[in-house]
Amino acid sequence: MTDLLLPLGQVAAIGGAVALGPLIWWRQRSRASTPAGRLRALTVLTLFLTFDLIVFGAFTRLTDSGLGCPDWPGCYSAASPVGARHHIEAAQAAMPTGPVTHGKAWIEMVHRYLASAVGLLILLLAVLSWKLARSARAHHEPAPSPWLPTLTLVWVCVQGAFGALTVTMKLFPAIVTLHLLFGLGLLMLLAWQREAYVPRPLSVSAAPAALRTAVAVVLVLALVQVALGGWVSTNYAVLACDEFPTCHGGQWWPHLDFAQGFQLWRELGQRADGSWLGFEALAAIHMAHRIGAGVVFVAILALAWTLRRHAADWSNWLLAAAGWQLASGLSNVVLDWPIAAALAHTGGATVLMALLTTLLVRLRSADH
Repeated sequence: MTDLLLPLGQVAAIGGAVALGPLIWWRQRSRASTPAGRLRALTVLTLFLTFDLIVFGAFTRLTDSGLGCPDWPGCYSAASPVGARHHIEAAQAAMPTGPVTHGKAWIEMVHRYLASAVGLLILLLAVLSWKLARSARAHHEPAPSPWLPTLTLVWVCVQGAFGALTVTMKLFPAIVTLHLLFGLGLLMLLAWQREAYVPRPLSVSAAPAALRTAVAVVLVLALVQVALGGWVSTNYAVLACDEFPTCHGGQWWPHLDFAQGFQLWRELGQRADGSWLGFEALAAIHMAHRIGAGVVFVAILALAWTLRRHAADWSNWLLAAAGWQLASGLSNVVLDWPIAAALAHTGGATVLMALLTTLLVRLRSADH
């Protein structure tokens, strides 16, 4: 137990040090604000750092640094790669092109430090939310419910558990994909929470009652598409189709093995029976994501067209996000998956989810 608790405390302490700078900045900037205004500013700060964490998590995966420190929460039970340098050197000497190098270890640990910092900020948000609610009740004043920040705190703890499983289960594709989805869910909760402190109903002109339903449908479709994108990335299936609009060798529809490609509970690169995953399975994963992208793109265009008559600024934001995702997604294929394009694609998906969540919350506020 000591082998777990000691590095966990050390990593959390480093995360606290990372969070200290943003907290000082937040405190200085929001000194003259109301308690609700300070909470909203802290939520915006945490939202921004969560976006950074998701993108840096993608960078960790794209640089094959997920097992740079093959244990958890520390690096060979040390708080940083400095204390684990002998273990890292031995692993690198045994396998020079393997997953453990000094550079990859630092990338993985920086990701954990940033995750710890975000977790501590969310803990502070929950504590301050309950304090604000208690003060508001004492003075018979309205205040946002503290249960949403509490749910966010529980969510980030579950997300941390999936982060640990990502390492201990050796990049098990289903776990890595769930880790990504829980990260996006965390961002969506923070976007929702941000709106709760200063409600700003969407300015609409005779918006149809079905508009909120349409946004919810697009949000669900986008989530499914993100899950497919995560499955492509965690299975390294991006270049299974290295052409566009065709897939491989000029084929529009090559032989695809969806059954093996979407067998969820299996090791990385393997089938459930332990044999190697074939090209047909990887191509099926890629093509499913490509088809999903077309569906979501059309859905966003339809939603943007509807919004143009009621909230043109939101229509433009959604069109910009959809265009960004189209360009960055195509760049991954035609430019052989450069890290910059892959990070742009992940960042674009994250922004799109935050936009759709905020839009849905504001439409809900308008209805009430």
